[in-house]
Formats: sequence, C-alpha cells, structure tokens
Amino acid sequence: MLTVADTNRPIIREIQEQDNAAVARVIRAVLIEMEVPKVGSAFADPSLDYMYQHYQQEKGAYYVIEIDGEIVAGGGFAGLAGAPAEVCELQKMYMLPQTRGLGLGKLLIQRCIDNAKAMGYTQCYLETLPNMQAAQGLYRKMGFEHISQPMGSTGHNACPVWMLLKL
Repeated sequence: MLTVADTNRPIIREIQEQDNAAVARVIRAVLIEMEVPKVGSAFADPSLDYMYQHYQQEKGAYYVIEIDGEIVAGGGFAGLAGAPAEVCELQKMYMLPQTRGLGLGKLLIQRCIDNAKAMGYTQCYLETLPNMQAAQGLYRKMGFEHISQPMGSTGHNACPVWMLLKL
C-alpha cells in the first residue's frame, strides 16, 4: 500500500488564482466518478470555476494538494450560510482516485479544522452523499458525527448525509 512518504512530496497550500481551472477539473471528475447528481450538489455551484475568488472572504480558506506540480485534491471551509456565526462548513473536499488512501485527506481536513478553530469557529458541519462511504469513514475518524437533519442553507438538497464536529 502506498503512503504519503511514497509520493513525490505532496504540498498542501492555499489556493491561488491560477489554480481555478485545475481545481474545477478535480472536483468535476470526482463528482462524475461518484455519479453525483448535477443539480442540487456542488456540481451546480456557481463558484466552482472561481474557487480562488470565492474563498477570498473573511473566516474561510481553500487548500489544494499538489504533487509534482499537479493539483490532485482540494478542500476548504467557510461560514455556513443560514447558521450561527460560530458554525463553519467543510466544503468541496475532493481527491482524485490515485491520491486516496495515502493519508492526504486526513492532512487536508486537519489543516481546515486547525484554521477554522483559529478563526473562532466552534463547530464544523458537512454534507455528503450515501455512496461516499470512504469519505464518511474518514470524517468519522476525524471526529465528525452523523446528525439527523441539515444545518444552514447550502443549496445541496441532493446531499442527504449530514455530519458535525465540535471544534
């Protein structure tokens, strides 16, 4: 089994404007692979092609994982629309198939959690799909727990799995 040490030095860094097209490609590729509905999911988000600009807000950030100059994953957090100010949402966490199982997802989520805490958030919410079992397993390992109803106003009505982490 491959590990992070076996890859060519993955770099986790904040998104830059020139990353927009590569990040959108990664996200769309994973959504298609997972047969995610194009309506009611991240696929339809207007921000998908402008992730750098979207995350230039206060109290949010988006990170990419780069290996050998290629963006292979990304994930971020921001305030959860329609929720109390102390609640953030883990957003657009996607990894290409060849990067899964290497521990990179854990590193990316931890970066988001650490920075969300530093920005004053006390809870982190996420939405996902039932068929994304590996992702749910990772979220549970990171301390997220399933909750019985959605929080906030994400617009992702096609995502019926809701999880929450107390920071």
